[in-house]
Amino acid sequence: MDNYKKGIPATVIREISMLQELKNPNIVELIAISFQDNRFYLIFEFITLDLRKYLDQIPADELVPRDTVQRFAFQICQAMCFVHQRRVLHRDLKPQNLLVDENGIIKVADFGLSRSIAIPLRVYTHEVVTLWYRSPEILLGSPRYGAAIDVWAVGCILAEIAVKKSLFKGDSEIDQLFQIFKLLGTPTEKMWQGVNQLPEFKARFPKWKNNEINARLKPYCNAELIDLIQLMLKYDPSLRISMKNALHHKYFDSVDTSSVPAGNYRGELLDF
Repeated sequence: MDNYKKGIPATVIREISMLQELKNPNIVELIAISFQDNRFYLIFEFITLDLRKYLDQIPADELVPRDTVQRFAFQICQAMCFVHQRRVLHRDLKPQNLLVDENGIIKVADFGLSRSIAIPLRVYTHEVVTLWYRSPEILLGSPRYGAAIDVWAVGCILAEIAVKKSLFKGDSEIDQLFQIFKLLGTPTEKMWQGVNQLPEFKARFPKWKNNEINARLKPYCNAELIDLIQLMLKYDPSLRISMKNALHHKYFDSVDTSSVPAGNYRGELLDF
């Protein structure tokens, strides 16, 4: 960490504050805070793998078993439902920030960019969320956003677990937007009321008309998972499924809740 005499970085203070509020078996545990030799250390539970490394270890000709995909997806949704119920936005969800322990338990990590959710939605910075998992409202310059940005990222991640490849791999903001448009169709006012008024939306954008996500995912996912991902990747943030409703989606009707640490938690107001 930065030299303590220079002050503790705001991101560190924010992460400590958030983690003290978010005690959950699917959120990385902050074990201790230490000051040594004018340096500031956060000590977390030790987990060797993140989700991206886990996927990279799987042989090229193999996929993640479908029951494992379901178990991982359920845990991610459980964790983010808990986070959102505590009125927190993570704002940087990506496979590298999802840890996987030796028992297949998912732990959400890195709350350095997290913020409290304000009602009404407040103006936040746009420089959040790694590009490949950034929602269209942020890419198009929306001055306000909420928990739906995390839902979009989760949708991208669930597809990535099943396919083993990132759904959108833009190398710039405009390339990221166009990759989204090519797969989901260019958004219209009918699909997303107010999209034409967003600061970065241009009438001259190419008009891709077809939604190709079902065809992209069908070789890797069952119909229920495709439906859940599509609900998470709605253009209009107000139409995106919430994390609580995601836990009640039919895709999770058959999940083995005895194999996950939060059990059958589906959005009840609980303390862990």
